[in-house]
Amino acid sequence: MAVFACLGSPAPAQSCDENYEGVCVPVASDVDCANGSGNGPEYVEGPVYIVGRDIYKLDRDGDGVACERK
Repeated sequence: MAVFACLGSPAPAQSCDENYEGVCVPVASDVDCANGSGNGPEYVEGPVYIVGRDIYKLDRDGDGVACERK
């Protein structure tokens, strides 16, 4: 008896912006902190560490950590 599994095509790996660490911040037209006032289209839950340029302006207080819960 042979068993076959149809796995289909794997989902494409999400590209993460290398300006951020801690969680994957997707490469997108705009990214906002989840539960914030931004309108996306992508959202990220923190904390997110800024290790380059904060191109999405996630770090509002400029301390190097974005989307932190207070």
